[in-house]
Amino acid sequence: MNGEPPRLDGRKPLIALVGRPNVGKSTLFNRLAEKKKAIVIDEPGATRDRNYSDGSWFDRPFLLVDTGGFEPSSQETILIQMRRQTTLAMEEADIILFIMDGRQGLLPADEEIARLLHGIPKPVFYAVNKLDAPKHRDSLAEFYRLGVELFPVSAQQGLGIDELMDRVAELLPQGVPDGEEDAGIKIAVIGKPNVGKSSLVNRFLGCERAIVNPLPGTTRDPLDTPLEREGKKYLLIDTAGIRRKGRVSLTLEKYSVIQAIKAIDRAEVALLLIDGVEGMTEQDTKIAGLAVEKGKAIIIVVNKWDLVEKDNDTVGKYVKDIKDKAKFLDFAPIIFISAATGQRVVKILDLVEAVYLEYTKKVNTSELNRAIEEIVEKHPPPRVASRKQKLIYATQVGIKPPTFLFFVRDPRGIHFSYERFLINQFREAFGFKRVPIRIYFRKK
Repeated sequence: MNGEPPRLDGRKPLIALVGRPNVGKSTLFNRLAEKKKAIVIDEPGATRDRNYSDGSWFDRPFLLVDTGGFEPSSQETILIQMRRQTTLAMEEADIILFIMDGRQGLLPADEEIARLLHGIPKPVFYAVNKLDAPKHRDSLAEFYRLGVELFPVSAQQGLGIDELMDRVAELLPQGVPDGEEDAGIKIAVIGKPNVGKSSLVNRFLGCERAIVNPLPGTTRDPLDTPLEREGKKYLLIDTAGIRRKGRVSLTLEKYSVIQAIKAIDRAEVALLLIDGVEGMTEQDTKIAGLAVEKGKAIIIVVNKWDLVEKDNDTVGKYVKDIKDKAKFLDFAPIIFISAATGQRVVKILDLVEAVYLEYTKKVNTSELNRAIEEIVEKHPPPRVASRKQKLIYATQVGIKPPTFLFFVRDPRGIHFSYERFLINQFREAFGFKRVPIRIYFRKK
């Protein structure tokens, strides 16, 4: 390992996996993320775009990024593109895992990458992969020419991963640092490029804090700006726009995606800006999905409303279109604004306050179980193998978002439709009408 421990600013540390194509980065990514998110096929260059996932090593969380292969000397177009995105991942990462192929041995490309990494002032761990059998260990000796500490591993078999990650974990903080404890409600402004995110932030602040440019992709990094209104504090996080993957052709835009994901991760309330003229698009729903997956409160902000031709039915039709295209956002409130003219912009913060109250609300356990008794009496859960299912006990185990744990006779017998029923009942009974709710079931 070389480099100093990373300095973190209230966020999860980012670990990047880099190396030549087909050395097993995606296999290691899947093992560390404990998900089958990355495509794993025995063909060089299978991963051409970065892949992201939350992960943790015991109680130490991190954000993991898998990269396409790195061929320093190749002039093939696709390998040049992978080299660029890998370079950006290296620059953006807090910790780098450099993966090499123990079966192929130390290649000139590995040595060139190692020389690049020696010049990076951040922690780098050198792992020699595919050492699944004793006979493969013989090839480890030549890698010591790099003059660094080596970690022999098998991502496929899981061998040596504990030793590697235990060392990595020494540099990871326990839990997520709370560097923004007194900053107030953290609000991420998210959306596609050129929907008016920077204009909205500037309108909030009454000054030109962010550069406003009609060209998509002007904002590259999240911009954190404190805001105080009527004695209440907020932290505005303006993000780069997230483009549809097929259109992310510029390296800079790929860099922007990870910045936007980081911003969502840090936020409590996400303002999803959509273009009022264009309407709700598939990409808008995908961006919203990132925020929902991370359990964030969401407010749908329809911008450029001053440019939309309207009649008495326009708002109703617009709301119906959004709900039809993004049914999973049925809880999210919708507000129509114009960042350019300031129309209804001030009402956004009022809505943020109302949503945040629900997002942080706690329900007394006795009150919760009384309500559940009434709910179950009206609509009991389906039977399981001819036996009556029973909801024995429930408690709220978290906020941001409100999270509830049910102890039941048989968790396998709780159908998704009944879970949705309980969530809808909770919304009505406890006032969680505008925030996501999570419910978990455990056998008593």
